[in-house]
Amino acid sequence: MRAIWKGAVSFGLVSVPVKLYSATESHDVSFRQVHAKDGGRIKYQRVCSIDGEEVAYADIAKGYETEDGEMVILSDDDLAELPLTSSREIAVEKFVPTEQIDPMMFEKSYYLEPEKTGAKPYALLRQALLDADRMAVVTVALRQRTSVAVLRVRDDVIVLQTMMWPDEIRKPDFSIETGEIKDAEVKMANMLVETLAGDFDASDFEDDYAGAVEALVKAKIEGGEVKRTATSTKSSGEVVDLLAALQRSVDAAKTARGETNDADEATPAKKTAAKKAPAKSTPAQKAPAKKAAAKKTPAKKTPTRKTPVKKAS
Repeated sequence: MRAIWKGAVSFGLVSVPVKLYSATESHDVSFRQVHAKDGGRIKYQRVCSIDGEEVAYADIAKGYETEDGEMVILSDDDLAELPLTSSREIAVEKFVPTEQIDPMMFEKSYYLEPEKTGAKPYALLRQALLDADRMAVVTVALRQRTSVAVLRVRDDVIVLQTMMWPDEIRKPDFSIETGEIKDAEVKMANMLVETLAGDFDASDFEDDYAGAVEALVKAKIEGGEVKRTATSTKSSGEVVDLLAALQRSVDAAKTARGETNDADEATPAKKTAAKKAPAKSTPAQKAPAKKAAAKKTPAKKTPTRKTPVKKAS
């Protein structure tokens, strides 16, 4: 890894010289726009929308569009007058409980590596964060812009995570109508949560799309057949019987884990209902006996009486 920034973490009178490394990298599949006929890459020209002429890069300026549609042109000289921060300091403002930071505010992550002279104060700060179970809220200037960030410990490394400003977090503008939730549904949902409970391991998940694209490209290069995976047929419609769906989900999760339903509280309930079902069919079994008795009467009268019943329905 290559350091992208050098500076120092300061808390109180303690200063920790550090290097900053990007902690993440994108592996998203990217495509290029090409001419379908010959595979040539598509080029774009910088054309003015007013006069239609191509504009040289040297003649391109930055523009800020106002809410009423007015375009304000800003030159390099204008931007040079803005207050820019070039400080090489990560200043600790306060230490806050971890649960007070909404993960939605996190933006980008960086690793902090101590310089040789800062190994001991680095270890001191790391241990202090672990013992207090808190995050350090800091201000830092990256790319000449001040950002709010937090310091936390991941494994044995201090991680800096920049955060979005409060006005960058959108609020939902919709309401959710849940309707009435039954106790049995809540109980079954809790049972499903317990059945699927486990520890998180990132290696359990894979980017299926990226793998499929790689296989597709490889097949194209080798001139072989392209195998297409079947699309999901799961319905996204409203669940009619929520309780039954939850029960099936619990059963499926237990089956996947190799567990049985013998010890389940919900299973006996199902068996009880299953035993009652034959009881309902008992009167239906007696019905033929009544019909047998009816056969003793004249056969012609019996169908005659049944016919008006069908018309009434």
